[in-house]
Amino acid sequence: MTPKIAIRDVTKVFGRRAPEGLAMVEAGADKAEILARTGCTVGLKHVSLDIPEGQVFAIMGLSGSGKSTLARHINRLIDPSAGAIIVDGDDIMRLDAKALRAFRRRKVSMVFQGFGLLPHRTVLQNAAFGLIARGEAKKEAYSKAQAWLERVGLAGYEAQRPAELSGGMRQRVGLARALAADTDILLMDEAFSALDPLIKVEMQDLLLDLQRDLKKTIVFITHDLDEAVRLGDAISVMKDGEIAQTGTPSEILEHPANDYVARFVRRGGGARRKT
Repeated sequence: MTPKIAIRDVTKVFGRRAPEGLAMVEAGADKAEILARTGCTVGLKHVSLDIPEGQVFAIMGLSGSGKSTLARHINRLIDPSAGAIIVDGDDIMRLDAKALRAFRRRKVSMVFQGFGLLPHRTVLQNAAFGLIARGEAKKEAYSKAQAWLERVGLAGYEAQRPAELSGGMRQRVGLARALAADTDILLMDEAFSALDPLIKVEMQDLLLDLQRDLKKTIVFITHDLDEAVRLGDAISVMKDGEIAQTGTPSEILEHPANDYVARFVRRGGGARRKT
């Protein structure tokens, strides 16, 4: 089955001497040596993944593991130093500026950890922002945004400003904005990490409920094993810019591929599968 998103041998080197750093990656140098000799940081190293359509694919790892960097390659907020990102069979590195804007507006939406809301706009205006930005009439955009605000439990809050909402409510606005755009792919970068534990579980429940109906392709970035296991149909564990293991939640929990993944599993001993 052709994957919705195919990441092929992607390497990313940050820094003014990135070509030199990339050559060192290809020669087998490690991150510390590349940093010492060139001042460059290796964000990703030969990452390949197949992300199926209609699933929640969790990418987890500690801070600095490369998980958020990888997510930002899927909508080309970051371009790779080498490798290919293929969506629906098309290499998105070949998109010109106009086609890339259309891709971001109609194919992929993003939900951020910091909510990413416009503080001086209302909840309804924030939820409709992506639709209006891509040229839809305000009346139609507001109608769609209103429907999604109701779906995520924010009916009655349309005229409020983000500062008047709790963290969980602001994240619901961000989710409504992403869903209103009706894109095939949803990137969620540590979307629930800033929330209190009980609110975090509520948002996980909401996402699972919505996903049963919507069947979006969701790339969910997290550092939390419990969250990855609960939400993910599949999980990739990252370490130092590389994939340590990819598998189902059961495979990750019961058959860790190496000591690093095993330590993750032990540390997140309360992890449980979604129901």
